[in-house]
Amino acid sequence: MDRFTISEKGYNIEEVNKFIDNVISQTESMLEKMKEQQKQIEALNNDIDSYKRNVQISRKEVEASKREVEMYKRSETELRNALSRAEQASDDIRKQAYEEKNVIIEDARRNASRIVNDALLRAEKIELKTDTLERNMRIFKKKLKLVVEQQLSVIDEIEELELK
Repeated sequence: MDRFTISEKGYNIEEVNKFIDNVISQTESMLEKMKEQQKQIEALNNDIDSYKRNVQISRKEVEASKREVEMYKRSETELRNALSRAEQASDDIRKQAYEEKNVIIEDARRNASRIVNDALLRAEKIELKTDTLERNMRIFKKKLKLVVEQQLSVIDEIEELELK
Protein backbone atom coordinates (compact mmCIF):
# COMPACT_ATOMS: atom_id res chain seq x y z
CA MET A 1 0.00 0.00 0.00
CA ASP A 2 1.45 3.13 -1.09
CA ARG A 3 -1.23 5.52 0.09
CA PHE A 4 -4.57 5.35 1.72
CA THR A 5 -7.58 6.33 -0.27
CA ILE A 6 -9.37 9.36 0.97
CA SER A 7 -13.04 9.25 1.94
CA GLU A 8 -15.36 11.99 3.22
CA LYS A 9 -14.21 11.94 6.73
CA GLY A 10 -10.54 11.40 5.95
CA TYR A 11 -8.67 8.25 5.09
CA ASN A 12 -10.50 5.05 4.33
CA ILE A 13 -11.02 3.41 7.72
CA GLU A 14 -10.88 -0.12 6.38
CA GLU A 15 -7.57 0.46 4.67
CA VAL A 16 -6.18 2.16 7.76
CA ASN A 17 -7.48 -0.67 9.96
CA LYS A 18 -5.99 -3.25 7.58
CA PHE A 19 -2.74 -1.33 7.61
CA ILE A 20 -2.80 -1.15 11.42
CA ASP A 21 -3.68 -4.87 11.63
CA ASN A 22 -0.87 -5.56 9.22
CA VAL A 23 1.54 -3.41 11.26
CA ILE A 24 0.37 -5.12 14.47
CA SER A 25 0.80 -8.58 13.00
CA GLN A 26 4.22 -7.67 11.60
CA THR A 27 5.15 -6.08 14.94
CA GLU A 28 3.94 -9.16 16.84
CA SER A 29 5.79 -11.35 14.39
CA MET A 30 8.92 -9.24 14.84
CA LEU A 31 8.45 -9.34 18.63
CA GLU A 32 8.15 -13.12 18.52
CA LYS A 33 11.22 -13.32 16.29
CA MET A 34 12.99 -11.01 18.71
CA LYS A 35 11.93 -13.21 21.64
CA GLU A 36 13.18 -16.29 19.79
CA GLN A 37 16.37 -14.50 18.91
CA GLN A 38 16.66 -13.35 22.54
CA LYS A 39 16.25 -16.98 23.62
CA GLN A 40 18.87 -18.00 21.05
CA ILE A 41 21.14 -15.22 22.32
CA GLU A 42 20.62 -16.42 25.89
CA ALA A 43 21.28 -20.00 24.81
CA LEU A 44 24.38 -18.84 22.96
CA ASN A 45 25.43 -16.81 26.01
CA ASN A 46 24.92 -19.93 28.14
CA ASP A 47 26.95 -21.89 25.61
CA ILE A 48 29.62 -19.19 25.70
CA ASP A 49 29.62 -19.24 29.51
CA SER A 50 29.84 -23.03 29.43
CA TYR A 51 32.62 -22.78 26.84
CA LYS A 52 34.42 -20.21 29.01
CA ARG A 53 34.12 -22.53 32.03
CA ASN A 54 35.38 -25.39 29.90
CA VAL A 55 38.21 -23.21 28.64
CA GLN A 56 39.04 -22.24 32.22
CA ILE A 57 38.89 -25.88 33.24
CA SER A 58 41.00 -26.77 30.20
CA ARG A 59 43.49 -24.05 31.11
CA LYS A 60 43.64 -25.42 34.63
CA GLU A 61 44.09 -28.90 33.23
CA VAL A 62 46.77 -27.61 30.87
CA GLU A 63 48.54 -25.90 33.76
CA ALA A 64 48.24 -29.06 35.84
CA SER A 65 49.55 -31.06 32.89
CA LYS A 66 52.43 -28.59 32.47
CA ARG A 67 53.29 -28.96 36.17
CA GLU A 68 53.08 -32.72 35.83
CA VAL A 69 55.31 -32.66 32.74
CA GLU A 70 57.81 -30.50 34.62
CA MET A 71 57.70 -32.94 37.51
CA TYR A 72 58.32 -35.82 35.10
CA LYS A 73 61.16 -33.89 33.46
CA ARG A 74 62.74 -33.32 36.88
CA SER A 75 62.25 -37.00 37.69
CA GLU A 76 63.80 -37.95 34.36
CA THR A 77 66.75 -35.65 35.03
CA GLU A 78 67.18 -37.13 38.50
CA LEU A 79 66.96 -40.65 37.10
CA ARG A 80 69.50 -39.83 34.40
CA ASN A 81 71.83 -38.38 37.05
CA ALA A 82 71.32 -41.43 39.25
CA LEU A 83 71.98 -43.72 36.31
CA SER A 84 75.11 -41.76 35.44
CA ARG A 85 76.32 -41.99 39.05
CA ALA A 86 75.53 -45.73 39.07
CA GLU A 87 77.48 -46.21 35.84
CA GLN A 88 80.40 -44.25 37.28
CA ALA A 89 80.28 -46.31 40.48
CA SER A 90 80.12 -49.48 38.38
CA ASP A 91 83.16 -48.36 36.38
CA ASP A 92 85.02 -47.51 39.60
CA ILE A 93 84.16 -50.89 41.11
CA ARG A 94 85.23 -52.62 37.90
CA LYS A 95 88.57 -50.73 37.96
CA GLN A 96 89.11 -51.58 41.62
CA ALA A 97 88.25 -55.22 40.97
CA TYR A 98 90.69 -55.30 38.05
CA GLU A 99 93.45 -53.75 40.16
CA GLU A 100 92.67 -56.11 43.03
CA LYS A 101 92.72 -59.05 40.61
CA ASN A 102 96.17 -57.99 39.42
CA VAL A 103 97.40 -57.65 43.02
CA ILE A 104 95.98 -61.08 43.90
CA ILE A 105 97.54 -62.65 40.82
CA GLU A 106 100.90 -61.05 41.60
CA ASP A 107 100.68 -62.25 45.22
CA ALA A 108 99.72 -65.72 44.00
CA ARG A 109 102.70 -65.77 41.64
CA ARG A 110 105.03 -64.70 44.43
CA ASN A 111 103.53 -67.27 46.78
CA ALA A 112 103.72 -69.92 44.08
CA SER A 113 107.38 -69.07 43.47
CA ARG A 114 108.08 -69.18 47.19
CA ILE A 115 106.20 -72.47 47.56
CA VAL A 116 108.04 -73.97 44.58
CA ASN A 117 111.38 -72.74 45.97
CA ASP A 118 110.51 -74.12 49.41
CA ALA A 119 109.47 -77.42 47.83
CA LEU A 120 112.69 -77.55 45.83
CA LEU A 121 114.71 -76.85 48.95
CA ARG A 122 112.82 -79.56 50.87
CA ALA A 123 113.24 -81.97 47.98
CA GLU A 124 116.96 -81.22 47.94
CA LYS A 125 117.21 -81.72 51.71
CA ILE A 126 115.23 -84.96 51.48
CA GLU A 127 117.45 -86.11 48.65
CA LEU A 128 120.55 -85.31 50.73
CA LYS A 129 119.06 -87.17 53.70
CA THR A 130 118.16 -90.09 51.45
CA ASP A 131 121.69 -90.19 50.05
CA THR A 132 123.09 -89.97 53.57
CA LEU A 133 120.78 -92.73 54.77
CA GLU A 134 121.64 -94.94 51.81
CA ARG A 135 125.32 -94.38 52.41
CA ASN A 136 124.90 -95.02 56.13
CA MET A 137 122.87 -98.15 55.30
CA ARG A 138 125.64 -99.44 53.03
CA ILE A 139 128.21 -98.69 55.73
CA PHE A 140 125.99 -100.35 58.34
CA LYS A 141 125.54 -103.42 56.10
CA LYS A 142 129.27 -103.62 55.54
CA LYS A 143 129.98 -103.32 59.25
CA LEU A 144 127.24 -105.82 60.10
CA LYS A 145 128.60 -108.15 57.48
CA LEU A 146 132.05 -107.78 59.00
CA VAL A 147 130.68 -108.40 62.45
CA VAL A 148 128.74 -111.44 61.24
CA GLU A 149 131.76 -112.69 59.38
CA GLN A 150 133.87 -112.18 62.49
CA GLN A 151 131.31 -114.00 64.55
CA LEU A 152 131.23 -116.80 61.99
CA SER A 153 134.95 -117.01 62.09
CA VAL A 154 134.82 -117.14 65.90
CA ILE A 155 132.24 -119.93 65.65
CA ASP A 156 134.46 -121.73 63.16
CA GLU A 157 137.39 -121.38 65.50
CA ILE A 158 135.34 -122.69 68.40
CA GLU A 159 134.30 -125.70 66.36
CA GLU A 160 137.84 -126.35 65.37
CA LEU A 161 138.92 -126.09 68.95
CA GLU A 162 136.26 -128.46 70.05
CA LEU A 163 137.14 -130.91 67.43
CA LYS A 164 140.71 -130.93 68.33
